[in-house]
Amino acid sequence: MCRFRVNIFAGCAIACLAALAYGQGNFGGYRGSLASPPAKASVTLAGKHIAVDYYAPSMRGRRIMGDLVPWGEVWCTGANVATGLTTEADLQIGSLKLPRGTYSIWTLPTEKEWTLIINKQSGQHHLDYEPERDFGRTKMNLKALASPVEVMKIDLTATGAKSGTLGVVWEKTEAWIPFTILP
Repeated sequence: MCRFRVNIFAGCAIACLAALAYGQGNFGGYRGSLASPPAKASVTLAGKHIAVDYYAPSMRGRRIMGDLVPWGEVWCTGANVATGLTTEADLQIGSLKLPRGTYSIWTLPTEKEWTLIINKQSGQHHLDYEPERDFGRTKMNLKALASPVEVMKIDLTATGAKSGTLGVVWEKTEAWIPFTILP
């Protein structure tokens, strides 16, 4: 029995070391070559910093919208860890008045419309969505793209001194929503 436990421990240790050596996994903050690497979008408006931290999945030959990302189900809008939104300013984002702070963002995609979900929780696993912690929901604008985008991307773009857009682009879909810094 003791030899069996030692062999299991040794096997696990070797597997962990091999994963680290080949850049697989995220052990204790280590970030090797992940299938969905970390990415960031940020913008500064009226001296206030707004940032989105996310993990960017790739198509890798898969059908995304309506398949990997099912219609009518809440999606973490990325991979690995829930996508984070941090704002130094109070924002009007769609129909929501969002106080400055840190949140997670989720989406509810359907074939005809997307809904942006702002959740009060942040840093949770991408499958640990808790709807009772929602700050609110608001509709996004939707546009079909002519050619596919391989790697999911989130953009924060300035459209004025105190206004911008938050956009999600992947496969043949672009979903976006305007936001404004509140006084």
